[in-house]
Amino acid sequence: MLTNLHVKNLALINEIEVEFGPGLNILTGETGAGKSIIIDSVNLALGRKMSKEMIRKGEKSALIELVFQTGNPKVIKKIEDMEIDISDGQVIITRKMTKGRSISKINGETCTAAQIKGLSADLLDIHGQHEHQSLLYKDRQLAILDAYGGDELQQSRCEMEKDYKDYRKIEKKLSEYQMDEEGRAREIDFLEFEINEIESASLVSGEDAELEQKYKRMSNGRKIAESLNQVHTLSGYDEECGAGEQIGKAIRELSQISGYDKTLSDMEKVLSDIEGLLNDFNRELSEYQSNLTFSENDFFEVEKRLDDINHLKSKYGNSVGEILSYQQKQNEKLQQMLHYEDRRERLAANLKTAEKKLEKSSNNLSEKRRFYSRRLEKKIVKGLEDLNFESVKFEIEFERLDHYTGNGYDSIEFQISTNPGEKIKSLAKVVSGGELSRIMLAIKTILADKDDTETLIFDEIDTGISGRTASKVAEKMNQIGKNHQVLCITHLPQIAAMADEHFEISKSVEEMNTKTTIRRLSEEESIMELARILGGAKITKAVEENAKEMKELALIQKSSRL
Repeated sequence: MLTNLHVKNLALINEIEVEFGPGLNILTGETGAGKSIIIDSVNLALGRKMSKEMIRKGEKSALIELVFQTGNPKVIKKIEDMEIDISDGQVIITRKMTKGRSISKINGETCTAAQIKGLSADLLDIHGQHEHQSLLYKDRQLAILDAYGGDELQQSRCEMEKDYKDYRKIEKKLSEYQMDEEGRAREIDFLEFEINEIESASLVSGEDAELEQKYKRMSNGRKIAESLNQVHTLSGYDEECGAGEQIGKAIRELSQISGYDKTLSDMEKVLSDIEGLLNDFNRELSEYQSNLTFSENDFFEVEKRLDDINHLKSKYGNSVGEILSYQQKQNEKLQQMLHYEDRRERLAANLKTAEKKLEKSSNNLSEKRRFYSRRLEKKIVKGLEDLNFESVKFEIEFERLDHYTGNGYDSIEFQISTNPGEKIKSLAKVVSGGELSRIMLAIKTILADKDDTETLIFDEIDTGISGRTASKVAEKMNQIGKNHQVLCITHLPQIAAMADEHFEISKSVEEMNTKTTIRRLSEEESIMELARILGGAKITKAVEENAKEMKELALIQKSSRL
């Protein structure tokens, strides 16, 4: 669950820190006090885009920190897969925002917005003021049905998705084979030309590097020869300046005195080794000089071969190896073109096989959806009756699409009748905003028992309702709070009275600066806040007594459901 929220320098918030408890956490306050900023801050911490104007005026940065305590194995595995340390089930998500950038962290480790969004889906579920509008879209309705079906339906969906990907892959390959005979003939001619051009060159892998080295040596042959002659003179046995001759003289001098001292003997040995190395060098130098001669024809052949290879490089690759690799690929394409019809027929046969497999898995998925849809219909009807819908009818209508999609071939539509004798119609054509929010609440209640999400957040889901309906919604919120942590922003006293933890959000002005604050209310303060909601500007003794009675009745109702 969400145990702690810390917000600094965000919009009207200077700095707040609040500890939430298990069960039903209610947030109330005057209109304009900044109640929605609390939910907005949670959304921002979880990766939602933020305008730089959200940073409090006069400040350079804003900070949001969420602390969760969880035992959800999905959450723990995701964090471990990110190679982030998690101890005692604590997850700390922070986001620091400046006017130019933002940095997000999980347990102190910098991470991406995508990683946080992937993790947050298992930590909490946020139901904003306008989210219930998404219930009107068919794809959202299908997602709700699939979520209700749980692991069994999810397994069938995964099988269908795999078959769909295989089907689309073959379909894409087959679409690439839609070529007329004239176009295919042109492609074959072009491929044969490129392959023959490369083959006629009889390339050998690595020869370009060897030729370039040989060309460099030949084109600089005169300079190399002159330098080597000078080196041979300096290192050889020229009487005046040859190193070999001079070292020989030095050895002869040392040999006359080396018998008198071991150190001199060792020095003679070192100098003899140097003479041996110099002799080896001179032999290697002489051999290189003897091989340095070449004819003009040899140089022309090397130059021409390099020109031919460089021409092929300009068209097919940066090295002989790349050119040969390109040739192999073009050969494969040529074989495909030469056996075009056979391959196209094989692909068409494979597509039929894949389509049969996809049809089977789509049928299986559709059958399970229909099975769970009947259960969901009954659950939703019961949930709506609990929320003061009388004589309500609810059905899930199935329609088969004329094509396959990543969701199978099902298109579904929620249909409802909210009044006796009224024909059942599409949800979008019947319900009002208040009714739609109650339908979403009923669905949330049903799905809450199906998943492992520990925290549910509702931002004014009670919009457009009052009286007995409000009491029914309060009971439903209390019911969800028995198995989940719930954070709920509300303006209805019936819901606020059900609070396990009650928080007041208020706005004040200090030294011409407006700021929003939040604080936990005691039992007596909670009653006074209920009285404010009930009585408006003037709180009479009667209103206060009414608030106290409402709180007592809520406690009785809560204890009866334990």
